[in-house]
Amino acid sequence: MKAALDVIIIGAGPIGLSCALEAKKKGLNYLIIEKGTLVNSLYNYPVNMTFFSTSEKLEIGGVPFVSNNIKPTRNESLEYYRRVTIAANLNLHLFEEVTSVTRKNYGFEVMTSKKNYSADNVIIASGFYDLPYLLNVPGEQLPKVTHYYKDPHFYAFQKVLVVGASNSAVDAALETYRKGAEVTMVIRNKEVGERVKYWVRPDIINRIEEGSIKAYYNATITAIRDNEVDINTPQGLVTIPNDWVIAMTGYQPDLSFLEKLGIQLSEDETRKPFYNNDTHETNVRGIYLAGVICGGMDTHSLFIENSREHAVKIIENML
Repeated sequence: MKAALDVIIIGAGPIGLSCALEAKKKGLNYLIIEKGTLVNSLYNYPVNMTFFSTSEKLEIGGVPFVSNNIKPTRNESLEYYRRVTIAANLNLHLFEEVTSVTRKNYGFEVMTSKKNYSADNVIIASGFYDLPYLLNVPGEQLPKVTHYYKDPHFYAFQKVLVVGASNSAVDAALETYRKGAEVTMVIRNKEVGERVKYWVRPDIINRIEEGSIKAYYNATITAIRDNEVDINTPQGLVTIPNDWVIAMTGYQPDLSFLEKLGIQLSEDETRKPFYNNDTHETNVRGIYLAGVICGGMDTHSLFIENSREHAVKIIENML
């Protein structure tokens, strides 16, 4: 019995789109299924974000990415991936969540929130932006707490606490401060993260040193209430007035989904899924991994620029 599709691609991020472009190039019958919008992770980035990578390193399918500056913005990347999708007339279903993938005698049955599909192969390119690391403190469920930062104007003239010291946390702190917010940062380590963009890191350090932004180092939040937050610092417990908490604590891939499919994970802290480096096929024959999901919990090792080649390896192995 022949499946209806040669391959189903789970995830319409840049790497999922790259896989679709390669599948179409090789004449395969494919479908992309995405539970959110097109390039959903990029859409959820802060509206004023600038990429660390240059535009040519974000290109897929050989389509040039023309940017106004050397390093493109979020809005430019959204425009680029929309245009790639339109130009290639890619076959995709948005706002449709994959709920299960089951082995059948013809390949796989893929069940979603809308219908069922059959495919000979499945590519998982789901990224890691959907599951934030939680603070696990009282009050985290309050409406004033968010793990996704979008626009700084919303926080104008408010008392804002930013948790973290990575790129996203630093961007949130600087942008809200410059829109009139009273900003405090809670940083778990002794300094601002070394991976922060080189043109931004001196800015945040200078703002902290001059007192424009208050920072507690080697500190953690212990409780959140409607109008204040408790912070555990080396000098003891500190309670500060607060209107909003922006918890930029990072994100993690949905590895439980891989486990349900029978994909083996390493036993160390990275929980890296098993796959063949040459083909990206997992221990479950016919299921492939592409993009950041390949790194398991090590979400800093893979990016768009060094994952684009995954598509070629995967599709070549299917032919």
